[in-house]
Amino acid sequence: MQNGISSQRSPTSRLLLGLVITLAAVVAYASYITVQLAGLRKLQSEMVDRNRKDSLQLLRIQNDLNSIALAMRDMLDTTEPYPLTAWVAQFDRIHQDLDTGLRLEESLAVVNRSPEQRQFLNQSVVQFWDAVNRMFVLAEAGKDNEAREQIRLSLQARQQALSTAVSRLLVENNEGEQQAAVRIAQIYDGVQRQLYTFLAATLIAIVLTSLYLIRSNRQIFARLAELSGQRSDLAQKLIETQESTLRHISRELHDEFGQVLTAIGSMVRRAGNHTPEGSPLREDLKEVHEIAQTTLNNIRTLSQALHPVLLEEAGLENTLDWYIPNVERQSGLALHYEKTGKSFPVETSAGVHIYRVLQEALNNVSRHSGAREAWVRLKFLADSLGLEIEDHGTGFTAGKMQRGIGLVAMRERAELLDGTLTISPAAHSGTIVRLQIPRDKVEAHAA
Repeated sequence: MQNGISSQRSPTSRLLLGLVITLAAVVAYASYITVQLAGLRKLQSEMVDRNRKDSLQLLRIQNDLNSIALAMRDMLDTTEPYPLTAWVAQFDRIHQDLDTGLRLEESLAVVNRSPEQRQFLNQSVVQFWDAVNRMFVLAEAGKDNEAREQIRLSLQARQQALSTAVSRLLVENNEGEQQAAVRIAQIYDGVQRQLYTFLAATLIAIVLTSLYLIRSNRQIFARLAELSGQRSDLAQKLIETQESTLRHISRELHDEFGQVLTAIGSMVRRAGNHTPEGSPLREDLKEVHEIAQTTLNNIRTLSQALHPVLLEEAGLENTLDWYIPNVERQSGLALHYEKTGKSFPVETSAGVHIYRVLQEALNNVSRHSGAREAWVRLKFLADSLGLEIEDHGTGFTAGKMQRGIGLVAMRERAELLDGTLTISPAAHSGTIVRLQIPRDKVEAHAA
């Protein structure tokens, strides 16, 4: 019982769990990619681009320091016709540009530059310009030789120290760019590995989900096949029970009530023969005899309708030859009956099912279609037996076709014979019911 319950359990909850896990993995991976991309943007904007701009300012500072070195070389040249004070304007211009470059460089300097480096550079620049001012003070006082000595002993050394410091900073910036490039490459490699891992995990999840779906579908279809087989068995048993009950009722009507009514009719007829001609009693007995005979005929018709004994005695073809005119007479329908092909004997149990399908189809025509005529075609084919019932009435709606118990019974009877039952609209209006059964399932073989 437990196995039966588990086989019927819906896989929806597990599939939803798998979907939630998959979505969570996608969200987590998307977050991971977002963080990595943010890191890349930070490296590129805050380190690489910033280092590049900082290097440009350092090159600017380096260029100013080189200009100062060239100026000091010219100032030490005693053959120059200009006095030392003539270089004040050039040094002021370089001073302003150098200060501007240093301010920009400090705003762009990388975070990992130590405070000692910043302090050394600033102090060195301040000391250099202090020495320059002292040199120009000496020159303005007419002490050119002492001023030149100041350039040789102090300014050139300070300028070289500043150039060395700036060069070192340029080297550090270059090393920082290389480290950033390495980190970017590592991030790309990590993202690539994670992408392959995520794709592999996704493929594995898809494969597992597909296998689970296949397994669940196989279990569901196996269960459906089992239920279909049980339904078929149940339908067969119900139909057999129904036919057995109808056969019993039919025989009771035919044998018991038929014999009683036959005896009553015979007794009334004999009594009438012993009654004088023209007497009221003779007329009453004659009327009772007619009533008994009419009732007997109705019982025989009802007996045949409940279970056509004629099928067992004369076969399907003769039974239909009797049944169709009888329905035409009782229902008022104009029935056009056609037979085609070379006839062959039909086994009795199969004939009962075919007869019931025709009976239900004609009942539907009479009760629901609104048509006043119908066409019945019995087709004896080389490999099958076909039966068609066509009317030009209102036709079926999809809802009625699904709910009608009579249609369900017709389909069950067709399946019991390994046949097919199709219900389709007629060419212009109405309905066509087609029953097709393999010949080897209906043909009666001689003993």
